[in-house]
Amino acid sequence: MSSWTLKSIPPHDWFICLDIDPYFDHEHEPEKIFEEGFTRPLSLNERDIIATVFFNGDPENPEFNVETTENLSKDEIEQANRVLARILGTNIDLRPLYDQASDDPVLRPKLNEFYGLKRMARGNLLEDIINRIVQMRLSHKPTAKKMVFKVRDAYGTHLSHNGKKLPSWPRPFQLAKANPAQIRKLGPTLKKGEYLVGLAQDMLAGEVDLDYLDKEAEPQEFYDKISEIRGIGPTTGQDLMLFRERTDAVFPSNMTKGEEKGLRKWIIMSYGGDPSDTSQEEFESMIESWKGYESAAMEFLFVNYIISSKKKKAKD
Repeated sequence: MSSWTLKSIPPHDWFICLDIDPYFDHEHEPEKIFEEGFTRPLSLNERDIIATVFFNGDPENPEFNVETTENLSKDEIEQANRVLARILGTNIDLRPLYDQASDDPVLRPKLNEFYGLKRMARGNLLEDIINRIVQMRLSHKPTAKKMVFKVRDAYGTHLSHNGKKLPSWPRPFQLAKANPAQIRKLGPTLKKGEYLVGLAQDMLAGEVDLDYLDKEAEPQEFYDKISEIRGIGPTTGQDLMLFRERTDAVFPSNMTKGEEKGLRKWIIMSYGGDPSDTSQEEFESMIESWKGYESAAMEFLFVNYIISSKKKKAKD
């Protein structure tokens, strides 16, 4: 067994994330995580492991205690920390955003209400892509999450935790051998199966470098290249950009039938604009206080939408 502490850049209130269902997978029960910890598989360089994470509850001095049943080497603990940093957002520094958006009429109230929020992602860009492609166009999210779990169970490594089996996320070499028709039997459409297998094969062939896109590509380059991958259009490409370990992003125009769509439309409407008649200059003026923190700012609007929807549903 190994145990260590992972520090995060303050402010970071991870408990806010427990209200955001899309951050978690089929096996997770957010209402139990406060006491039982957040357990998930991690893909290290040479093997998959299971880690359980406990947050100390202090936004100004945030720390995560990490436990594994496996004995990890020092190098493996460093690898695990890199994966967990991406998942939890511990390396993301939002302090400048709080200062520069202090007068923003739309963003400021969200920064105050969700002080310490940092987005959650999955362990790497491939995991995020698998998650998004399988769940694409599925409105019943519990079913969509179960489909993702079935894909993991069929093609990922089976790990043991508390007497139960927990599948890791499939690596490219595991997914590349899959038959799209067999993936179809797990719930996703045949096309989605083809997208997943094709991407894994392209990664192994060196035609797609997700590691570069995730860690090094500038936002516009990321958007352009990720959108070229089969199964990932402009909307999904835009969303995937928000999961990277950086705070910046771009929101390219994506007009359909004379009106913006996706995140750009949402931003324009949040600032009282007209999605069918907002110039680039007007759009840039709306998000001037977001500069360099576009990805993080968007997450505050997203979390506000999720929690507001929950409150409205509870009242109804």
